[in-house]
Amino acid sequence: MRPVQSHPVTAPARLADIAAQAGVSEATVSRVLNGKPGVAATTRQSVLAALDVLGYERPVRLRQRSAGLVGLITPELENPIFPALAQVIGQALTRQGYTPVLATQTPGGSTEDELTEMLVDRGVSGIIFVSGLHADTTADMGRYEQLRAQGVPFVLVDGYSPKVQAPFISPDDRAAMRLAVTHLVSLGHTRIGLALGPQRFVPVIRKIEGFIEVVQEQLGLATETITTELVQHSLYTLEGGQAAASALMDRGCTAVVCASDMMALGAIRAARQRGLEVPDDVSVVGFDDSPLIAFTDPPLTTVRKPVPAMGQAAVRTLLEEIQGNLPPAPRGSVSAAYSEFVFMPELVVRGSTASAASAPDSGGRL
Repeated sequence: MRPVQSHPVTAPARLADIAAQAGVSEATVSRVLNGKPGVAATTRQSVLAALDVLGYERPVRLRQRSAGLVGLITPELENPIFPALAQVIGQALTRQGYTPVLATQTPGGSTEDELTEMLVDRGVSGIIFVSGLHADTTADMGRYEQLRAQGVPFVLVDGYSPKVQAPFISPDDRAAMRLAVTHLVSLGHTRIGLALGPQRFVPVIRKIEGFIEVVQEQLGLATETITTELVQHSLYTLEGGQAAASALMDRGCTAVVCASDMMALGAIRAARQRGLEVPDDVSVVGFDDSPLIAFTDPPLTTVRKPVPAMGQAAVRTLLEEIQGNLPPAPRGSVSAAYSEFVFMPELVVRGSTASAASAPDSGGRL
């Protein structure tokens, strides 16, 4: 997160560059660089951020000694929700004096275990895992106990396993489904589909549980009907959403709830390929509220994952572990100190959902 090259601030022209970047006067920049009082903390931070962005060295007196490295292991960054979460976590770590080290998994690239080993070899103070193997119910959770045995504190985001003694940070996936389905039912939809990823992942399992519960409650459908006709697994990609939504529309769904915004964009594409309009003919709900998703066509109704709160909680919890406030649990037991912190999502209604009154009666309706 530091520029590849940095240069000392020397010429007056450089002050003008920094002032323009920070949106302050050159005199204010000078006061900050010389450590003079009388500058608001937020203004001082803006000037220092401008230095970093423009690639200038901070004066020695303004450099903060790093409290250590903290690894952040994420899946691929094509899904914009992961860079958004990484930014929140990175900023929170930096404010606490730590240096974030981003390690990203890519298809055919380094595995989570390889990235973990690399970070441990570099002496990181702790690691935050986002949507890692801990979320996969078929994965061996022994890797995390081995990491704990090495004395490396860690926190796990998105995905819970009772087999791992560590703090977990999660959105309330069941509540997310209740928000989405309740909204669609209120618009008159009675045939609502759910498009999500592979069934082995904890967030997927929880979303299905929440979806079944609310559909049974509000539409009176049997569990078997819901799971066989209204739930479609695919990949967490635009193409995956397109394929899943197409299958659901074949079964007469007039609304589709998607487990990610990327899948929702695929669902919109599937509708348009059929000559259908969103939301006039088919309503689509996403999940995450990724950056820029409010500016799609139409703007996407979605369930907002509380990314700022989750990212800050992940950092706060990890630092408590690093500082020894969460002692390791005895082997073979689950300590009450290790909890799952669950954050409530929020429904954001935009232009991709509308009343079902004008939806055509599909010949494939079951």
